[in-house]
Amino acid sequence: MSLQLTILGFNSALPTAYTHPTAQLLNIAERYFLIDCGEGTQVQLRKAKAKFNRINNIFISHLHGDHVFGLIGLISTFQLLGRDTPLTIHGPKGIKEFITTQLRLTESNNSFEIIFNELHTKESVLVFEDEKVEVFSIPLNHRIYANGYLFREKPKGRKLNMDTIEEFSEIEVCDYQHLKNGKDFILNSGEIIPNDYLTFDAPRSLSYAFCSDTKYKPDIVPIIKDVDLLYHESTFLHELKDLAIYTGHSTAKEAALIAKEANAKKLILGHFSNRYHDYKPLLLEAKEVFSNTVLPEVLKEIKLSC
Repeated sequence: MSLQLTILGFNSALPTAYTHPTAQLLNIAERYFLIDCGEGTQVQLRKAKAKFNRINNIFISHLHGDHVFGLIGLISTFQLLGRDTPLTIHGPKGIKEFITTQLRLTESNNSFEIIFNELHTKESVLVFEDEKVEVFSIPLNHRIYANGYLFREKPKGRKLNMDTIEEFSEIEVCDYQHLKNGKDFILNSGEIIPNDYLTFDAPRSLSYAFCSDTKYKPDIVPIIKDVDLLYHESTFLHELKDLAIYTGHSTAKEAALIAKEANAKKLILGHFSNRYHDYKPLLLEAKEVFSNTVLPEVLKEIKLSC
C-alpha cells in the first residue's frame, strides 16, 4: 500500500503565470481525494493526468476564494463529461449555498447528485469513513471558520505466511480472514497454532495531515501526532510574525514547530506570500527547527510506502 500526494497549487491569494492557488490530489489506499480547489484546479488535474471519475470526495478547508473558486468550474466539467455518480463535498457551513446559488443562476442541469457535508464544530470530528480510510477535521484559527484534514489508513490485516500455513492441511481458504484478523488456529486435535507463526505483522498504516490557512495553533498537535506527511501553511518568514497574526497565517518557523512537536516524519511548506519570489529563505528558516522539511513542487508526486 502507498500514499501519493500531488500538489496542484500552493501559492496564496494571487495566481500568477507560474503559480496556482491551493489544491491537492491525494491517493490513499486507492481512494482519490481532492483537497481545496483554487482557481484553475481542473486544468492542473488534467496536467497531472488525473482521472476525474475517481474523485468522489472533495474537502474544502474554508471559503476564501483562493481555496474554492475553482470548484464550480470543476463541477461544470463533471457535468459535461456525463458524470452520473454522486459527489460529496465536505466543507464549512455555507459551501452548499455557495455552490447551489451558482448552479441556479447559471441554470445548470446537474446530471449527478451533489452531497454536502457541512462542518461547523470547532472540535475535531470524523468527516469521512469507509472500510480502509478515515478522515478527521483539524480545527484551525483563521480569519473565517476553517479546518484542515487528517487522512489516515485504518489498521491493516496481518499478512499470511503461506510457507507455514501449508504445513497444516486443516487450514483452508475460508480461515484466512480470521488469521489476518490476528486469531490463532485450533487444530481438530485441540492444539493451538499461534497466529504469529502463521502470519507476518501487518504493514504500517499511513497518514497525511493538511493544515491550511491558520495562525500558529499548537493545540492541533495531539490530533496529528506521529503523522507521516504534514502540509502546513507558512505564508511569512518569522520576522513578519506580527503580520502573520494580523492576517491569520503562520510563519515557516511556526510550521516547523508544529511538525517537530507532532513528531511528523516529513513537512511540506506552502501558501507563500506573493512578496516572496525565492522560497529558499522560508525553507532554511523551517529546517533550523525541523530538518526534514521540503518545498512543494507543482505536479510532482510525493510517494510514501510501507
